[in-house]
Amino acid sequence: MLSRVAQTLRSGARVASPVAGALRNSFTVVQEATPRLNRCELYVPGTQAKIIPKAAKSAADVVVMDLEDSVAIGEKEVARKNVIQALKEVDFGNKTVAVRINGLYSHHMYRDVVDIIEQAGERCDVFIVPMVGVDKDVYMADALVSQVEEAVGRKKKIGFGLIIEATMGMMNVNSIAAASKRNESLHFGVADYSASTKSRTTNIGGPNKLYGVLTDKDGDKPRDFVWGDPWHYAMSRIVVAARANGLRPVDGPFGDIGDPDGYRAQCNRGAALGMEGKWAIHPSQVAIANEVFSPGEAEVTQARRVLEAMEKAQREGLGAVSLDGKLVDIASIKQADAIVKKAEAIAAMN
Repeated sequence: MLSRVAQTLRSGARVASPVAGALRNSFTVVQEATPRLNRCELYVPGTQAKIIPKAAKSAADVVVMDLEDSVAIGEKEVARKNVIQALKEVDFGNKTVAVRINGLYSHHMYRDVVDIIEQAGERCDVFIVPMVGVDKDVYMADALVSQVEEAVGRKKKIGFGLIIEATMGMMNVNSIAAASKRNESLHFGVADYSASTKSRTTNIGGPNKLYGVLTDKDGDKPRDFVWGDPWHYAMSRIVVAARANGLRPVDGPFGDIGDPDGYRAQCNRGAALGMEGKWAIHPSQVAIANEVFSPGEAEVTQARRVLEAMEKAQREGLGAVSLDGKLVDIASIKQADAIVKKAEAIAAMN
């Protein structure tokens, strides 16, 4: 049996998240976005019509058909038509289906929105919106989507996944996260972000051999060079902004598809920081992301023990107990319940 606190957490009772710029109280409980499994997002170029059905059969939780960066300017219309056809004809099962539309800086964006909503039925769940810089960008996208949905009588509202991939977006990430009720997730677009900060790298994600420190000098002994994570600050900031507004933080791409160990390391560090999942730009990355962002059997078992221990403690009028020599209190219930809920969601999807 779950404790009263855990039951409250699961009940869905939430205080609505305030609009951007509104004052918030320390006791505000944030309304969670539409719940979706988001361990792995597999990106597929809209020009590759034959690959889309294969992506639909993959183990990825989310399939993202891309109309932006992976599509050449001259192929935008072809890609859009392919995506519309796929949304009407491909069986995506119980996956979340998303489309990365072109950015608000592009005249292709409005046509993406209008044509997909008008022509592709109800299968699209989420628009991934790139290059979000200010909360007004989200308002503009929301207004356009709302108008077209109302015009066609769409029953299911399309959610937003917002990519933070420039210094402007990172500076305004808090107001962006709170800008629309459509918001579901924040994504870290590491490649464009590194270009925006003028970082000295041409890689897409991953470590940078220049970013590290020397251990202290100790006579003539050799000094070790210890690598750091140049993206730690950016990722942490996105996690905080997302979680504070009930959104899912999602780590972006890792470009070296020939380095599965490197991809796994990036997944692990993202999971440790609180990321919900990670992009996959190649099918070989899907299984790794799913594994890392899924709680293991031992982890779930321990979480259930924590919930049972706290239930017993509360029956005895205690607020905290010792389990296996470690303190367990009401904060532990929140941690454990999140693990159990995710494991149950994965089991339900399978």
